[in-house]
Amino acid sequence: MIASIIDGKIMVRRCLVTFKPFRIFVVGIGFFSLCFLMTSLGGQFSAKRLGDAPFTIRTEVLGGVESRGVLRKITDMLEVILKRMDSLSKLDNTSAASTRRLDELSSAINRFQPVGLVERIQAIAQNVSNMANRVEQILQSSMAQGRAMRDGTSGQCEVPRDPRYPDCPGKVDWMRARWTSDPCYAFYGVDGSDCSFLIYLSEVEWFCPPLAWRNQSNIPPTQHTSPARTAPRQAAFRTDLSVLLEQVGGGKESLSFMKQRMRRLAQQWGSAALRLDSTLQHRWRDQRKILVHVGFLTEESGDVFSPKVLKGGPLGEMVQWADILTALHVLGHNLKISMSVKELHGFLGVPPGRGSCPLTGPLPFDLIYTDYHGLQQMKQHMGLSLKKHKCHIRVIDTFGTEPAYNHEEYATLHGYRTNWGYWNLNARQYMTMFPHTPDNSFMGFVSEELNETEKRNIQQNKVNNMAVVYGKEASMWKLHQGKEGFLQILHRYMEVHGTVYYETQRPPEVPAFVKNHGLLPQHELQQLLRKAKLFIGFGFPYEGPAPLEAIANGCIFLQPKFQPPHSSLNHEFFRGKPTSRGVSSQHPYAEQYIGRPHVMTVDYNNSQEFDTAIREIMRTKVEPYLPYEYTCEGMLERVHAYIQNQDFCAPEPPFPLGNLSKPLASSMSPGPLFVPLPNTTALGWAANVTPPPVWPPVSSLRLLASQEGQSCIETCQSARLVCEPAHFRFINNKEALRGLDVQCEALDSESNHVLPAFSVARRECSLQQDPLLFSCAGHSPRYRRLCPCRDFRRGQVALCRECL
Repeated sequence: MIASIIDGKIMVRRCLVTFKPFRIFVVGIGFFSLCFLMTSLGGQFSAKRLGDAPFTIRTEVLGGVESRGVLRKITDMLEVILKRMDSLSKLDNTSAASTRRLDELSSAINRFQPVGLVERIQAIAQNVSNMANRVEQILQSSMAQGRAMRDGTSGQCEVPRDPRYPDCPGKVDWMRARWTSDPCYAFYGVDGSDCSFLIYLSEVEWFCPPLAWRNQSNIPPTQHTSPARTAPRQAAFRTDLSVLLEQVGGGKESLSFMKQRMRRLAQQWGSAALRLDSTLQHRWRDQRKILVHVGFLTEESGDVFSPKVLKGGPLGEMVQWADILTALHVLGHNLKISMSVKELHGFLGVPPGRGSCPLTGPLPFDLIYTDYHGLQQMKQHMGLSLKKHKCHIRVIDTFGTEPAYNHEEYATLHGYRTNWGYWNLNARQYMTMFPHTPDNSFMGFVSEELNETEKRNIQQNKVNNMAVVYGKEASMWKLHQGKEGFLQILHRYMEVHGTVYYETQRPPEVPAFVKNHGLLPQHELQQLLRKAKLFIGFGFPYEGPAPLEAIANGCIFLQPKFQPPHSSLNHEFFRGKPTSRGVSSQHPYAEQYIGRPHVMTVDYNNSQEFDTAIREIMRTKVEPYLPYEYTCEGMLERVHAYIQNQDFCAPEPPFPLGNLSKPLASSMSPGPLFVPLPNTTALGWAANVTPPPVWPPVSSLRLLASQEGQSCIETCQSARLVCEPAHFRFINNKEALRGLDVQCEALDSESNHVLPAFSVARRECSLQQDPLLFSCAGHSPRYRRLCPCRDFRRGQVALCRECL
């Protein structure tokens, strides 16, 4: 074998010595089959046989810097191979296995055929890189085996066949072939020996059993699923935002916008903190270690938002993130902010490499707030640790993720797979901008509140015939989209104002009768809204913060009705989003939770209906209005409740399984589990049954049965309640069916996002088998669903009456 190594070295060295001055090379026959002849910009080569050297080259190099750079890279790779062969030739105890591997390498190299095509240059470079990696593997393995023999550990590193660790042999085989594919393995001490593979797979990962001869006290703490616990600290409300503003940093228009918003609302956040502290009676709150990774603003995700901040681009996501950061800071938590993958690495303790290995220690955070972009980056760089720690993650998700899309296997099998979703999280770990998806948690944002003096001044100074159009981008005004008709009607009654971005010339899409102010700073836009009577939407953007700001400044919001509702089934904007939700108007929250007189939703294609609506708006007087859940105090209250009560890492308290019926229920209580409630068709938790210690408390539960084809969202809303997914496990049993007087001739359980449910016609009942598929949104024309509804606090739909 040593001779073959020396032969190979001679061949490579001949090539490098002969042709290195030209940075163009040909490797002799006996090692490679033929020289690599390369150029990308017209290099011309000819070769003839001379003397001892298998080939000599006469060259005219017409290529440029790019060609020479690629050739230099390949030459450097060959030099690496030469160095590795020098090391191999010095080994005097190379194993038979290493000899075989090197023979395989030599055979593979000899199979190289003349390419002679310029366009194959990248493939050649890759082949050389692969050869260098393979030589590295042979060298490392040979040296590691030599060390193992000297240390006397080689006999202790046989691959175990343990039924408790069935994946161990396969993982060892994988490591033998691929351990050099990521530098992180070497970082954890892997050196190519079976001993190092087993140590890594048992102590850093968890696929092999612990090694008896290893000192277990020195094992790195990479397998912990929770942050390193210290004595709990109390979270104290903060009213000073200076530390937060410094943490956010700068250098981008998006960050400047967020910091301006924080400063503008700082006084309102401070006052809200004091009021909430009083409401909570100054009780103890655990301080959490929280990482906020704003994935969509990282350079690695493309950050298409920052350049558009001053050009009329969307600001809704930045509004929400600014308010999330402020709420977490004001609530007194230990906050770290990441705006790049490099910062994410530093905060999490990501080992160097390509993300194949777990983190270097326990997760240093109790909670991680991110978005879908950040979640993808964490998957790429956290390796197996993401699966271990995903219960700590909260995903800020504007439009919501329904359970059928979140469950990877179910989504793939049943046609719900999209580019988003499929993360197998608890659906409540997704946090939305509006409370439109009760399967998720409602995060929200805030709008600026007015004091009583400001409200009176607004009402006195309103211009009754002034309208402001919701649309900062010129593309939203294109008249061929059907806007010309209703704009003419609007112009007949009102003076129309716009805030459309432009650089030098007035956008041609904006009609001449519109007074365009250009893109306004936030405080100037507020002044414009305080004068206007009407804020009118064109149908896009969907579900943004601007309508709430307009209503809070005393405007009436007029928006188009969508018939049929827009969804992923019929509208390009929603296609690919992990939800089947249909929006019946531009802003469903404004339509359903606020409504008249502040919000009017009409058919813009019906000119008579639109005309009538404009005249009604001019006659109607409204006061500025802001729902409590969109005030600073409302958001602080909601986020506080989530942080102190939501725990997706702890195992859920035991509860009778769905297929267990009366005997176990009878042992728990002398009567039924669910009982009728006064003045309603809903059932509630029996007062004589000890409730399990859960949040939200089961005292808020109201059990209802849907109609065929109806979702639990609709069923609960019709009873002025909200669907609560956390309560599904308490109604996924025979007791719930019995309480609703459902007749079941057959009872089974399966994985389906419309269960638990029953069929009246067939007298069939089905319970849910997979908790990840409990879904408020699911519906089927074949089934009536069992729906876990709950009450909610006035102005705060996210929390039940006893949730604080």
